[in-house]
Amino acid sequence: MKTHIQNNFLVALLLLITSIATYANPVFPHSKTPPFPAYHYTHNLFFVNEPPVLSATGNQVFCPGSPMNIVTDMTITDPDDTTTDAIYIQISAGYESAQDLLTLIGSHPTIVSSWNITAGKLTLKSPTNIPVSYTDFVAAIKDVVYSNNAAVPAGGARNFSVSVGQANYLPSTGHYYQYVASLGITWSNAKTQAATSTYYGLQGYLATILAADEAQLSGEQAAGAGWIGGSDAETEGVWKWMTGPETGTIFWNGGITGNSPNFAFWNSGEPNNAGDEDYAHVTAPGVGVAGSWNDLSNVGDVSGNYQPKGYIVEYGGSAGDPVLNISTSTTILIPFITATAGDTRCAPGTVVINAYSASVVKWYDSPTGGTLLGTGTPFTTPFLNATTSFYADVYPIGCTTATRTEVVATVIPRPTITFMQPGPICEGTVTIPSTTSAGIIEWYDAPIDGQIVGVGPNFVTPYLTETTTFYVQGFYNECPTFPRIPVTVTVYKRPVVTDETTTKCEGSNIILNAGIDNVTYFWPATQQITKQITVSNPGTYTVEVTSLAPESCTSIKTFAVTDVANPLISTVQVSGSSVTILTSNTGNFEYSVDGINYQTSNVFSLQNAGAYTAHVRQADFCGEDQKDFTIYLIPTFFTPNGDNYNDYWTIRGMINYPKAHVAIFDRYGKLICELSKKNLTWNGTYDGRPLPANDYWFVFKLDDITPEIRGHFSLVR
Repeated sequence: MKTHIQNNFLVALLLLITSIATYANPVFPHSKTPPFPAYHYTHNLFFVNEPPVLSATGNQVFCPGSPMNIVTDMTITDPDDTTTDAIYIQISAGYESAQDLLTLIGSHPTIVSSWNITAGKLTLKSPTNIPVSYTDFVAAIKDVVYSNNAAVPAGGARNFSVSVGQANYLPSTGHYYQYVASLGITWSNAKTQAATSTYYGLQGYLATILAADEAQLSGEQAAGAGWIGGSDAETEGVWKWMTGPETGTIFWNGGITGNSPNFAFWNSGEPNNAGDEDYAHVTAPGVGVAGSWNDLSNVGDVSGNYQPKGYIVEYGGSAGDPVLNISTSTTILIPFITATAGDTRCAPGTVVINAYSASVVKWYDSPTGGTLLGTGTPFTTPFLNATTSFYADVYPIGCTTATRTEVVATVIPRPTITFMQPGPICEGTVTIPSTTSAGIIEWYDAPIDGQIVGVGPNFVTPYLTETTTFYVQGFYNECPTFPRIPVTVTVYKRPVVTDETTTKCEGSNIILNAGIDNVTYFWPATQQITKQITVSNPGTYTVEVTSLAPESCTSIKTFAVTDVANPLISTVQVSGSSVTILTSNTGNFEYSVDGINYQTSNVFSLQNAGAYTAHVRQADFCGEDQKDFTIYLIPTFFTPNGDNYNDYWTIRGMINYPKAHVAIFDRYGKLICELSKKNLTWNGTYDGRPLPANDYWFVFKLDDITPEIRGHFSLVR
């Protein structure tokens, strides 16, 4: 009896919890059980209300312009129910809103359809809000067709999810995504509310987005824009998923110019942290990239595009989630060629070309119709004599399509080269004229590889000193003549000559000798044809030295003849006993003051006064000049003290010049004494009286031509 009472209590408690949960979850469809299996009490027994199991088949390949049923078969199995409120069919991956359309065809009196172009979702439900039988829904699902209005549809797979719930289902993750409108809700409150919601027993959380198809379905194809589960509130610039199974996973490092270790879908210029924005939000429609993210503060703006309008809940992947089959999916593949690669060959032959696709590639000889030439990639063409277009198709045979892709197999004829063979040349350069049927001409120094030595039709060779072979090759669109064509230039040696520089004495002659035998000679300056010529003037002379026939090669020898000028004495500078001989020209001169002993220095020290002759000659004895000069030994002091040593002041050598004259002055300019040939000395007196020790000045005039000499000396007592 105790046990019976306890069991009745537990039954009542479970029914109460079930009832509360059934009406407390706003997400769950009205006609189905709560977000966990409901329990019905009948005759003291509990019965679990099981969710339905959906299963579809029909992975297919699309033909452009031909609507196609999204399933080839469909079943809905539910052990305890036969009806439901609605079925939702969504293009959950690959959706192109400008091209794709789902339509219900046929007669289905119990069902009406509505198409949401933003979400890419077709809703099937009763026109009178009365639950519809699974049988009718299955029949309707089989009559849902996919169409594409583009002449050339965007290629790729279209995934179709069929679900009994309103949440968007993504087959690649097996998760469900639902936008919940809530104007002005904060990120913190959205996180809390998402965590308290369930969907057929699946735990909810603010969406964490790990791939592009997930970003499109939960963002661009969602019913609205709202909060998602990312934040950098813990560490500025380190964005983590803060909800669901991905809690703690980093998905972005840095700001606008940051990077992702996995996946992120920020809008342009985001995240910009404008005003301490630490929470991720799907950008409002019309602002930048559709479905992308921006960062907001916890409360966002009070109005406008950056005011939170709701949040996005993700279901699936949490520990303890039940395994559900309330959704199923099929795929229609729109084949497309991801890339093509034509190829080029030189000269006729076969060409290997490529068209890359996940589908089988078929090759035709025309853009429509035509003959099927082969399948697969790469494709080897038939033998081609000229450039030919081939057409790659990836649609099933039988599809009428004008979307074949042209791939060109290019056949380039090799150019032909004609050239003028040069005759023998003397050492030097030669121009080799050539022409090509197309393209350019290159010249090489080797038959294979080697260096390019010239480009163009008129090849000017380098300076050649021996017979040399060059190799010419034409290129037209990178197709060369092959092999390279050899062109040999025969080179004769020129006579070996050496230029000379020579000198001659001014006014004399010199013989110039070509210096080589068994050749002919021609001197342009004198018109002579001899080996030697005599010239009297300085200058540059050339002789053309030509080898004998058949070579007949000419070398030019140059003679630079310069005159050695005779020396010319300009002046002889005498300063006391020092003599410097100066010339008005320069040369390799030697100097002498006696005409016997010569030296290379022009400075002499003479201890004896008197007349001398300066001599200058060229070291090679080409010429000589001479000039007379006199040494005057003017004492700098004298001591008239009667000791018979320096008692008189006189200029030695003055006796040799009759016109010589000396005037002596005291320091105040008073004339004290005059010396001449008749009076050669001064004893330091004036009017017979001794003058005091002091400095005295003199003016010495040798003759009427020689400049006077001024100076001073000391009287010492």
